[in-house]
Amino acid sequence: MALEASFLTEMLRSAGLGKSRDTFGGGVGEDQFASMLAREHAQALTEAGGIGLAESIFQALVRHTDD
Repeated sequence: MALEASFLTEMLRSAGLGKSRDTFGGGVGEDQFASMLAREHAQALTEAGGIGLAESIFQALVRHTDD
């Protein structure tokens, strides 16, 4: 679950979620909050069932070891 949350955090950041938009004047505080926001969204997505990343990796490893 932690792997999927970390992966989703990076994907959300790449998509622009958590990117400071200078809404509140920018600065270090807003950057820190934006980073936490992306992490919390990723955690919520994971807890709601995620995207199946862990299962996909597990199945790929099982197929690889069966060969």
